[in-house]
Amino acid sequence: MSEIFQLDKQIRLAVLTVSDTRTEATDTGGKLVQELAKEKGLEIAAYKIVPDNTETIRLAVKAWLEEDRVDAVITTGGTGIARRDVTLEAVKPLFEKELDGFGELFRYVSFAEDVGTKALLSRAAAGVAEDKAIFVLPGSRGAVRLAMKRLILPEIRHIVFELTKHRQPRE
Repeated sequence: MSEIFQLDKQIRLAVLTVSDTRTEATDTGGKLVQELAKEKGLEIAAYKIVPDNTETIRLAVKAWLEEDRVDAVITTGGTGIARRDVTLEAVKPLFEKELDGFGELFRYVSFAEDVGTKALLSRAAAGVAEDKAIFVLPGSRGAVRLAMKRLILPEIRHIVFELTKHRQPRE
């Protein structure tokens, strides 16, 4: 199979919203992830809302890491510094490799384009586990839009290709 074919493969995302208060009707961040992904031809393989609870978050992400139908996981919410913000603590132990550049670039672009010095409060992060990318985003629509449009969507096909190329037979 050629590299070009693999870069064109259907990318399937799992979207996890972390919130004690959001419902499907009020989950604007999770919905925006899905809308922007679909606009770029990505498939939403799974979607779920879970409360701000470390074990519940970890179990949801871990389950998707074990599914063949998921290429990447995107979480929204729970990345701030409040006591209830535990998404990073739940997900980071699952990382086999951390993509430090994602958080660094997210904060840089946030600072430069959007929130100024408040960007230092963001704990947005990304990593790799089980040959899948995991992106941990804040829950606000502005943060989701910035992360998706400026960082994730431009690179997701390449990331998935790099993570799965060892599975492909060589010509």
